[in-house]
Amino acid sequence: MSGLRGLYAITPDQIDATAVASAIAGGARMIQYRDKTADPARHLDRALALVAACRAAGVPLIINDDPALAAAVGADGVHLGREDGAIAAARDLLGPGAVIGVSCYDRLDLAQAAQAQGADYVAFGSFFPSSTKPGAVRADPDLLRRARRCIRLPLVAIGGITPENGAALIAAGADLLAVVSGVFGGPDPAAAARAYARLFDPPMP
Repeated sequence: MSGLRGLYAITPDQIDATAVASAIAGGARMIQYRDKTADPARHLDRALALVAACRAAGVPLIINDDPALAAAVGADGVHLGREDGAIAAARDLLGPGAVIGVSCYDRLDLAQAAQAQGADYVAFGSFFPSSTKPGAVRADPDLLRRARRCIRLPLVAIGGITPENGAALIAAGADLLAVVSGVFGGPDPAAAARAYARLFDPPMP
């Protein structure tokens, strides 16, 4: 995970591999499969399709909330929320090379604990109002500055991020911007992803 920067595209419910491939073509550096509606059999089918699409592009696929599904489809890792089990249990199931990310909301202490327990990245947010999680706890960009001083892992920012407000989060210390509807909510995921990816381009001399 070290050195990974850029757009972390998170799927909405009912996603298909074509849209994910389009986001990758636009510059997404990592994909998370998140689907709160599908039945287990459909979850498995979609996850397998996304693994194939991501592997063909050389982009990691992370499974939201479900280490067992990540293991079943050979995904690159799992993202754990507050109720999704321990990092150690996910590591035992997925192996030493898996990417394990952890939601830390607005709490630096959770990020410090996740780092000590072997996480590969930590995620903070919501930084802005989010249509995906309208009731999510809000985080301040200063949290990224404080985390940057004591967390050695990549920092992920999430929640209502747009191409217009994302640059400030990168300047505050975010390595990856996690986006759902900003990428997949319109007709052209590639163009949407490209707008976020450009935020990580070095400034012109």
